[in-house]
Amino acid sequence: MGASPSTPSFPFPLREARDQEKASGPFKRQPALPPFKGLGGSRRQSHDWRSGLLSGCGSNGGMHWELPRALRVSALCSPLLLFQCLLLLRAPASLLGDQTRRVFLEVWEGPTDPSKSLLHIRAVGANSTIHYIWSNLGPPAVLFVATNTSNSGLNVNWTGLLSSEPEGSLVVHPTDSVQFSSALIFSKLFEFDSTNSSEVKEGSPGKPYPPYLLADFSWGDVTLDLSTLSATFQGHPSKDPLGTFTNGSLAFKVSAFNESGRPAHLPRLQHTADTTHLELVLAGAAPRGNHSLFGLEVATPVLDSECPQLKEQESIDDEYCPSVFQLEQLLWHSPLGGFLQWRPIAFSQKQLNWKTALSCSVSTPGPTLTTLLPQSPIVRAFFGPSVNFCTFNLTFGNSSNFAYEDHRYLSWSALLGIGIPPVDSFSPMILGIMVVVLGAPGLLLAGGGLSLLLYRHRRYSEYEPIN
Repeated sequence: MGASPSTPSFPFPLREARDQEKASGPFKRQPALPPFKGLGGSRRQSHDWRSGLLSGCGSNGGMHWELPRALRVSALCSPLLLFQCLLLLRAPASLLGDQTRRVFLEVWEGPTDPSKSLLHIRAVGANSTIHYIWSNLGPPAVLFVATNTSNSGLNVNWTGLLSSEPEGSLVVHPTDSVQFSSALIFSKLFEFDSTNSSEVKEGSPGKPYPPYLLADFSWGDVTLDLSTLSATFQGHPSKDPLGTFTNGSLAFKVSAFNESGRPAHLPRLQHTADTTHLELVLAGAAPRGNHSLFGLEVATPVLDSECPQLKEQESIDDEYCPSVFQLEQLLWHSPLGGFLQWRPIAFSQKQLNWKTALSCSVSTPGPTLTTLLPQSPIVRAFFGPSVNFCTFNLTFGNSSNFAYEDHRYLSWSALLGIGIPPVDSFSPMILGIMVVVLGAPGLLLAGGGLSLLLYRHRRYSEYEPIN
């Protein structure tokens, strides 16, 4: 009962959208300038340029001053060399994963209930394919797999996947092409009362309310937006005795990319064709207190007896996200590697700016008991029943910044990808400013030296010998 994206044979609807972009190949680094031999040559070279500078007496006995060729080249090329050096410093950040891919979005709807569905994002490169399989079966989860062939596909046995023993019902084929695989499970939505944060134990954002179990949410049909290569899961608790979600919802918006870029809105994370973008939005849900903070529990399978590493990356540049100089990264231990990357901020309004920003804190990933986590059918189908898990918690806001109840809105964004995470680099505008600031003194010095030499040359040329 397997099925592949290209030749579906299962008896349920399939919607597929393809982007029209064609792969244009990786960005090629421009050749470096030839080695420059300036004043720091051998002793003979040093003597040569000095003698050239002082050589030449005309018939009138005047001395002819000439700026050495090496010095002239240095004066003219120093801004260019400086600019290229800055570009080389910037290049590694912009070249990582800077390739185009053909991206396919497919919604695989369940045979009996269309609301139980899978979103399959397939990013095809020249010699590799990255699969992102999002699911609303049980708790929201994503399985991400990298293969070393452009012809890999996905097989799903829906009868097995919807059963109590889904092992082997979801396979990426050919199986020997898989180079990396992992998953994320979004298991709980926390809510804390931070009114008397001093009364709770240290490190806790407040007194916890009973968490919302995302496995108990009811999810609507997946909404595709073909113009932006994105899809949205939206849900609410199946049972809501307090009516907190009567006018509210929790949404996962997933976007894919066929090339590198950066969105226009905050937090402006740098993406590549090897990544997908996740935006989590809690909107309209009534808080259970006057000073509520929200959090999220995330689980990931342990595949090498070690939890993923949480790493903070510092930056001196905040031009893309003002006042934020950090990137948080969750790194999987693997030669190819996977990552989850985000800025430590969330937003309390749809207008994403620094005035609506909230802090976002994260706990260190640690092992947890499998029995404490809800079962994700796609994770168990791919990895089997005996896998262990690590969990970490995200908390949005703090006791002095709990703005959710003002607008009843919360959004948080992250990048999920394969390979080396993108890093922030200086924009061309900043590089241009640096060239002007750092190159101007050199130009002034070279111009002053040239003016002095020309003045002295003119002075000697006006000398008339006495007969």
